[in-house]
Amino acid sequence: MRFGRAAMAVAATLALGTGEVSAAELSIVSGSVGADIQELRTQLAEFEAETGHQVDIVEMPASTSDQFGQYRLWLAAGTDDIDIYRVDVIWAPQLANQFVDLRDAMADVIGDHFPSVIESQTVEGRLVAFPMYTDAPALFYRKDLLEKYGRKPPTTWEELTETAKEIQDQERAAGNRQIYGFVFQGAPYEGLTCNGLEWVASSGGGQIVSPEGEITINNEAAARALERAHGWVREIAPAGVLAYKEEEARGVWQTGNAVFMRNWPYAYALSNGEDSPVKGKFEVTTLPAEPGSRSAPCLGGWNLAVSKYSRHKKEAIELVRFLSSRRAQKERALTYARLPTIPALYDDPDIAESQPIIAEWADVVEKAVPRPSAPTKRQYNEVSKEFWTAVNETLAGAASAETNLQTLEHRLRRLKRDGWR
Repeated sequence: MRFGRAAMAVAATLALGTGEVSAAELSIVSGSVGADIQELRTQLAEFEAETGHQVDIVEMPASTSDQFGQYRLWLAAGTDDIDIYRVDVIWAPQLANQFVDLRDAMADVIGDHFPSVIESQTVEGRLVAFPMYTDAPALFYRKDLLEKYGRKPPTTWEELTETAKEIQDQERAAGNRQIYGFVFQGAPYEGLTCNGLEWVASSGGGQIVSPEGEITINNEAAARALERAHGWVREIAPAGVLAYKEEEARGVWQTGNAVFMRNWPYAYALSNGEDSPVKGKFEVTTLPAEPGSRSAPCLGGWNLAVSKYSRHKKEAIELVRFLSSRRAQKERALTYARLPTIPALYDDPDIAESQPIIAEWADVVEKAVPRPSAPTKRQYNEVSKEFWTAVNETLAGAASAETNLQTLEHRLRRLKRDGWR
């Protein structure tokens, strides 16, 4: 395999001298959480060897909110320095006009992917980004500790609260003073919108803004869900959770200092790494829900968009095709537990053996709850910021959930005015 790839690279190089092939220098911009950049670099090396093209990675901070802000600046300036953007599933409606329509170029493989994912990246008939991998969070739990204290994985938030408190307190009494019951993403950024939406939607509180564009967040069920989360801080979650993003939560969990963690599947492979203190000691399950409601994991995932300002659109599309292919998605699933957007891969025996979370997660992905980016259109980022601010202030005890949700509704109504745009 390596010899074949090297031979193709040599052939491409020789062809450059005869004018048969033109190698391009491409750039792709990507955020970095966990092993993101290492993962991307490995696959880009394969692409470079097979095509003769060169690809530079422009690294972004872990915060998706910071990434989005920088993307908007570059695209507004019409920069041609970036050819391909790795984009969050929620960004399509906001950045669509700056990206190339991929529908014709990818027509032969569109049908291989989850229709819901393709639909999420389609704006006014234009396919503005193509799926790289999808995402839906899990509840990680220490199976050794649950077995030790005779507890089962929780199915409701109340059960999680009680189990986390009991095990935390008994472990601390036994000398493990650093352990906490539950860690999650509580910092004021997009990740808290995901967490907050999950708490609210799984408690009968709706989805912030309905699919029809109605503002629905100010209700009793939503307030109860957020007050319950406020009760976790300093009781079963550290005070520092108010500043935790994905990696901070994983840091506490992976050192063995948490009973439960809410995080994305990328943390599964890392937690099972050879040097991980929790390797072999944990399992995952679906997020809890209150009686009468169902689990509401937030739909995540990353896609690839070609900038309309790129000077190498043809080669950029070639890279999108490579990174979204069945081969690339299987490789990411096997090594990093990335959830494929190709349904057939969920039945792949190699993946099932190596990363059992993936085989179990197809149904979770299909039932995942979308953030309200479609109904709020280009104003989603402002809507999300208002929501995560209200949730973070509730967690911190700055005001009650009821008061914060009333304020949130007023702010969202000002944003909407005569309609989302």
